[in-house]
Amino acid sequence: MAIPVGPPPPPVTQRSHVLDWLDLQRTETVVYVSFGSGGTLSAKQTIELAYGLELSQQRFVWVVRPPVENDASGSYLTIGNDDRGGNIISDYLPDGFLSRTHNVGLVVPTWASQTEILGHASVGGCISNCGWNSSMESIVNGVPMVAWPFYADQKMNATMLTEEFGVAVRLKVSSSSIDGGGVVGREEIKTMVRRIMVDKEGDSIRTRVKELKHSAHEALSEGGTSYCSLSQVAKDCEIRL
Repeated sequence: MAIPVGPPPPPVTQRSHVLDWLDLQRTETVVYVSFGSGGTLSAKQTIELAYGLELSQQRFVWVVRPPVENDASGSYLTIGNDDRGGNIISDYLPDGFLSRTHNVGLVVPTWASQTEILGHASVGGCISNCGWNSSMESIVNGVPMVAWPFYADQKMNATMLTEEFGVAVRLKVSSSSIDGGGVVGREEIKTMVRRIMVDKEGDSIRTRVKELKHSAHEALSEGGTSYCSLSQVAKDCEIRL
């Protein structure tokens, strides 16, 4: 069975223009938006997300994948209209969105280096699908999250991040959303972004995720729990060989 995953990421030969743009922003003022390589939003949801980011009045980096043309909130392991076919980003964003937000936002087609972006000092929050790798990368870098899960373990991870760890807020998705199709509206997106970036609640979430960041770094450092566990695995393998 062939599963479409989109074009491979470009080879990293020089510093990304995204990082250059982030260098110009103030500390913890940028929201990073990405749903990973396996998730694609519908055309309607892409429009609502764009308006939500604009209404939030926050700076952002948004990795945009071509949308799928259906009424669902999104699809998993599918791709929409490929940019190589002639489409450009403005074809599936609201009219005038790029010009209205060019001073506060950066829209990146298809792919960006998530690890480098989340590790940049100017990034103060992210909208995440709550995949395990993305969740851990956000925590290790001390970045609060807006949890927007779609499939598989993502919903369980979102519950853990919000209710147990306290490092995220969760978007409300219901059948009563736009057109009854489970599309999250722009007002909900705006509200959740501002909760982690502007509101008082965001301060406590930021404090908590930085505590976990410190714990993670300790665990990964020499003598830490993760370091010792992995070292023991390596020793066990060496003995068996």
